[in-house]
Amino acid sequence: RAEELALKLAEAIERGDKELALECAGWLAEQRAPVTVQVKPEAYPKKEISLWVGVEDAQMTTVPIYLQVNPHMTLASLKDMVFLHYGFPPSVQQWVVGKRLPGDQETLHYNGIQRDGDMAYLYLRSAKEAKLSEETFQRERQRRVLAELGFGDISLQPRGSQEPADAGLGAGAQEQDSLCMEELRHELSQVEAALPPEPPTVGWVCPSCTYVNKPTRPGCEICCKERPEDYAVPTAYQPDEEELARMRNEEEAMRQSQQVTEQQKIENYQHILQVDRQSLVPAAEVIECPICFVTLQPGKGVTLRECLHSFCRDCLKGTILNSLEPEVPCPYIDEKYSCTGQLLEREIKALLSSAEYQHFLDRGVSIAENRSRSSYHCKTTDCRGWCIFEDDVNEFACPVCQKVNCLLCKAIHETMNCKEYQEDLKRQANNNQAARQTTEMLTLMVQSGEAMYCPTCKIVVQKKDGCDWIRCTVCHTEICWVTKGPRWGPAGPGDTNGGCRCRLNGVPCHPHCQNCH
Repeated sequence: RAEELALKLAEAIERGDKELALECAGWLAEQRAPVTVQVKPEAYPKKEISLWVGVEDAQMTTVPIYLQVNPHMTLASLKDMVFLHYGFPPSVQQWVVGKRLPGDQETLHYNGIQRDGDMAYLYLRSAKEAKLSEETFQRERQRRVLAELGFGDISLQPRGSQEPADAGLGAGAQEQDSLCMEELRHELSQVEAALPPEPPTVGWVCPSCTYVNKPTRPGCEICCKERPEDYAVPTAYQPDEEELARMRNEEEAMRQSQQVTEQQKIENYQHILQVDRQSLVPAAEVIECPICFVTLQPGKGVTLRECLHSFCRDCLKGTILNSLEPEVPCPYIDEKYSCTGQLLEREIKALLSSAEYQHFLDRGVSIAENRSRSSYHCKTTDCRGWCIFEDDVNEFACPVCQKVNCLLCKAIHETMNCKEYQEDLKRQANNNQAARQTTEMLTLMVQSGEAMYCPTCKIVVQKKDGCDWIRCTVCHTEICWVTKGPRWGPAGPGDTNGGCRCRLNGVPCHPHCQNCH
C-alpha cells in the first residue's frame, strides 16, 4: 500500500494533480512511511559541464583538476566518479562547495554548480583519520560494481551473516532474500571473472597523496611531490608511447631552457663588458641625487663602481675639487651610515677637465710630500722634484733639475764637501742674508738636538732616522748619537777603552740608548 501510494504521489506531482498528491501525501504521513522524494534527471539541464576542483590534503598545496559532470548528479555520485577515476574511496573524500559541506544526496545543481568553470574543493583525509580498513575498502568497491550492474545500493554480506533489519522478516522472506543474494554473488563472481586480472602495481607511490605514478615520472602527476630519492626505476620497465612522448617533451623543454639560460649568460657578459669599457657607469633608473636632491632621468646620473651609490655629475665633480685627500671618498652619508667607498681613478679623470685633472694630480703629490716624515724637496728654485729618503742615503740627485742635493746639509754644494760648505757659510754669514739664515738654521738644529757637531772635524752632522750609530761624511768618524761622542777609543774601531763603550758588560751607553750599536 505504501509503495503504491508513493508511486501515485510521484505521478500526481509530475502531472500537476494537486488533490491526488495531497491525498497520497496525507496517507503516507499518517502511516509515517519512510519515503524518499527525488527530482528526476530530466528536470535538469542535459548538457555536461566542466567542474574545476581544487584537490589538497594536509601536506600539500592545492592541485587543480577538471571533471565532466552533470548538474543532476548527487554528491555521492561525484564521490563514486572520483573513486572510479583516481582511486580515492568516498570515505576519505571531504567536499566543500560554496563555503559549505554538502550532503551526499544533494545534487550539484542544488549546490550552485550549474555552469562551466564552477568551483569546488576536495580535501583528502588520511585513511587512518577516516577509519578506512581493507574490509571497508573492498565493501565500497563491491557496492560500486553492483551499482554499475544496476542493483542500486545493495551490498553483499558474508555468508551466514544477517543484517539487524532481517530480524523482523518471516522465514519465507528470509529464504527468498537469501536466494536473491546467492544469485547476486554468482553474477558478481561471473563479472569479476570476466574482467582481465589487474596488473601488478608498477611505479612509485606518492608520499603525500598516495597516487601511484609511472616509474619514470620525476614528480607526482596529481600533487607534484618529488619522487622519493631511494626509488630506482626497474631495469625491465618499458615506457609506453604516452610516457615516451612525455619524456621527449621534457627533454626538449630542458634543452630549450638551457639554451635560454646560456643566451642570457652571453647577453649578461656582453653587457658587463660594455659597462666596463665606459669610464662612468650611467644610472639605469630614475634617481634623486642625495646631495642636491635633483631628480635625474635614467642615464643622467652616475653610479659609482665600488659602492653603487648614484649622484649627479656636478656634485661628484665638486666633491673631487674640494677633497683634501688624494683618494676621494664617496660623498654618501645619512643618519645611520657613512660610505667608506672611494672614487676610482678613471671615474675622477672622466668627471674633470684636463686642467682640473692635472691640478688634482699635483695637489695629491703635494699632500703626499707634506705628510711624509722622510720627504725632501729639491733646493733648486722653483724645482718640483722631491724624494723620500732612507737612513743610509746622504745625497739626492734630482731627476727634474739634475742637481745633487746634500741631505745632511739640506743644500746643494756640489763643488764643496760638507765641512767646506759649512765654513763658507760662516764666512758669508756677516754679509749674505741667505748664508746667515742657513747658519742660524744649523745652530738651532744643534741646540734643539736635531743635529750635532762631529767630535773630530766639528762639522754639523744630522741623524735623519733609524740607528743611533752614525758616521761623519767628512772625516768618517763613527759617532754615538745619544752620547754625542765617538763610538770607539783612540785606537779606532773595536777599541773599548774609550768612546761610548755601549753594551760593555751588558750596560747601555746612555739611558736613551736604543741598543742598536
